[in-house]
Amino acid sequence: MKSERKLVRGGVLVTMDDELGVIRDGAVLVEGERIAAVGKADELTRTEKVDEVVDARGSFVLPGLICGHTHLYGIALRGSGLKVEPPTDFLQILQRVWWPLDERLDNEAAYATALAASMEMALTGTTCFADTYSAPNGIEGSLDAIARAVDEVGIRGLISFEATERRSGDEGLRGLKENERFLSSSSSRRAMGMVSVHASFTVTDELIERAVELSRRFDCPITVHVSEGPNDVYHNIERYGIRTVERLEGLGLLSPRAVLAHCVHLSPKEISILARTGANVAHNPMSNMLNAVGVSPVPEMLREGVNVCLGNDGYVFDAFENARAAFLVHRVHRRDPTALSAKVVLEMATVRAAGAYGLKDLGSLRPGKLADLIVVRPTVMATPLTGDPYSYVVNGLRGSDVRLVMVGGEVVARDGRLTRLDQREAEERVLRSIERLWEKLGEGPLRAVEPLRGGA
Repeated sequence: MKSERKLVRGGVLVTMDDELGVIRDGAVLVEGERIAAVGKADELTRTEKVDEVVDARGSFVLPGLICGHTHLYGIALRGSGLKVEPPTDFLQILQRVWWPLDERLDNEAAYATALAASMEMALTGTTCFADTYSAPNGIEGSLDAIARAVDEVGIRGLISFEATERRSGDEGLRGLKENERFLSSSSSRRAMGMVSVHASFTVTDELIERAVELSRRFDCPITVHVSEGPNDVYHNIERYGIRTVERLEGLGLLSPRAVLAHCVHLSPKEISILARTGANVAHNPMSNMLNAVGVSPVPEMLREGVNVCLGNDGYVFDAFENARAAFLVHRVHRRDPTALSAKVVLEMATVRAAGAYGLKDLGSLRPGKLADLIVVRPTVMATPLTGDPYSYVVNGLRGSDVRLVMVGGEVVARDGRLTRLDQREAEERVLRSIERLWEKLGEGPLRAVEPLRGGA
C-alpha cells in the first residue's frame, strides 16, 4: 500500500538540527509516518508530487514539543479549592495535597485525567511526554488506562507507575510489577513504558536496586524525583551520611538511561557526578515556583555537560509557558540577562528531551525521523518572522497559537480541534469522573464565590 505524502510548505522551519538549522520559506515532505525531505519550499514543490499540502506561510514549523516530566493526574487539582490547612513547606504539600489525592485515584480517574491532559497537550503543541503515575489503592492495570487515553488522542507518551514504599514495602514491589507488566505486554501504538520510583526519601536501597535492574533488563528509561525540596537532602545525609545524588550513584541508578526530575538542591560535587555518569535532568520551573522549593542550578549543569530537558510536573501543560518560565527565572534569580539563551531553552523542550529518553527518532526535523511536528502562527503578526526565530518562539508564542499538530505523519489537531475524538463528549466524561474524585476528597462541585465586601 502506497504511503500518503504530505508537504508542509512555506513556513520558517526551526529544525533543531545543528546541520540544517533554520530554513526560511522552507518545507517538510512527509511520507507515511516519517520525514522524507527537508528543504526550501520552491525546490520541494517543484520536484515532489504529494497528496496534501499544508500551507504554513506566516508560521513557524517546529518539531513536536516533548515534555520531559509530568504527572497527568495533576490536572485533577486545577481549581479544586481543597480544604486543607495551608502547608508551610514542600513535605507538607506532599502530605496534605498530593498524597491524599494519590490515595483516592482509581483506574477510571487515571484514564480521565490522562485524557484531559493529553488533549490539552495535543492542542498546545506537545506531541510526546514522560509521565509518572501514583495511586497506591489503584495500581494494577493503571498504565493500561493511561495508555488508552494517549492512544485516543494520538500523541506519544512514556508512562510509568511511581513505585514508593511510603506506606509499605509490598506497595513498592506492586508498583514495580505494574511497570514490568506494561513493559512486557503493552499493545499500545503510542504509549511506551519506562520505570519510575518516587524519590530517595520514600524508597529503600533494595527497591531502587530492583528498579535499576528492571530498567536494564528492558533497556528503558528510569526516572526518580531528586532533591526537589531540602527534605530529600536531609533524609539522605541523616540516614546514609551522603547526599541524594551520591546515594543514587552508589546504587547504580545513574546512567544515560536515568532522568532525574527537579534537582533543585544540588552541590557542585553532585553536578559533577551527573556529568560523569551521563544522567539526565528534567527541569520543572513553574512547578518549582508554585511549590516555593527554589531554583534549580540549570546553567551550572549545562556548563558541566549535563543534559537538561524541560517538564511541567503536572502543573501547567502548555509547553510554551514552561519554556518562557525557564528562560526568565534563571535571569531574575542570578540577575544575569544571559543566564539561558532562547535556543538552549527550546532545545530543552525538543532535542534535549528526546536525548534524555533515548527517543532517537524524535526531537528535530530531519529526513528519516518520525514526522512529529507543529505549525505555530502568532495570533497577531506584530513583527516579521525574519529575525531570531528562537527568541520569537520562546518570548512571543503560546500554546493557543498552534495551528496544526502532526504525530507520525497523522494530523491529530488542526485549528484548535482534535481530529481523533469529539472534544466536548470527552470533556463531559472527564468532568463526571473528576467530580466523583473531588467528592472523595471532600470537595464537591464548586459554587461561585461571593466577592469580598468591606473596606480596602
